[in-house]
Amino acid sequence: MGGIVRELGGLLRAANARPAHVHLLCSMPPAMATADALRLVKTNSSRWLHRSRGFPGFDWQTGYGAFRVSHSLAPSVLRYIGNQEKHHRRVTFQEELIAFLKKNGITCDERYIWV
Repeated sequence: MGGIVRELGGLLRAANARPAHVHLLCSMPPAMATADALRLVKTNSSRWLHRSRGFPGFDWQTGYGAFRVSHSLAPSVLRYIGNQEKHHRRVTFQEELIAFLKKNGITCDERYIWV
């Protein structure tokens, strides 16, 4: 994923893949839309997994969650991403995302999140 982000003109600062999701902290060019960046990262990483790693059945879920982070909060996000295995022993990804959305006043219908 780092190579894909680099090809897009960005910098992958951290990545941690879990069984049900992946966390990335990237710096992307200001003119690149988040949706475009994620579409390209998902498409090209899927292609790489299919062809180079022998995972022909791998597919990303349809959607994604993307959040902008201020430069001043990047160190805490880096720690958070690095501690995913330990963190998810206490709280599931699903519980964490719903709590994060509620904390930030983002309404959602859970029927459509986990598709």
